[in-house]
Amino acid sequence: MSDTGHFWEHKKLAEMNPDEWESLCDGCGKCCLHKMEDEDDGTVYYTDVACKLLDITQCHCNDYANRKQHVPECLKLTPEDVQAFDWLPHTCAYRLIKESKPLPEWHHLLTGDKKSIHKARQSIKGRAVSEQVVHPDEMEWHIIQWVE
Repeated sequence: MSDTGHFWEHKKLAEMNPDEWESLCDGCGKCCLHKMEDEDDGTVYYTDVACKLLDITQCHCNDYANRKQHVPECLKLTPEDVQAFDWLPHTCAYRLIKESKPLPEWHHLLTGDKKSIHKARQSIKGRAVSEQVVHPDEMEWHIIQWVE
């Protein structure tokens, strides 16, 4: 066990209970951005276009419990899928823990403040648009570089 006693420092993702698992989410909203994959080399590119269910001012899903009913392609992160977490942003707690890396200093589990991610400008707040205002043919115009 670590000196701090933080559960994420001594538990594997598969060992976490549902509350611990959900608490890892920093609320950045980056996973809810549309992505494009290069068919030739598999590179994944993020866009600044958010899922229609994402509240882009608060960075949370407007119907998290029922999101798969509204957006069937929405991915639910589970410990069983940990090997496929490479598409997540480099700052994502799920990916960091999978890679045995520490949480960023602005993560709410360290600061005690859910808004610390926005203060650190690590969320999509103020930086994304809803898919409801972007034509699908224009998606490539929205590729961004600021997702790490």
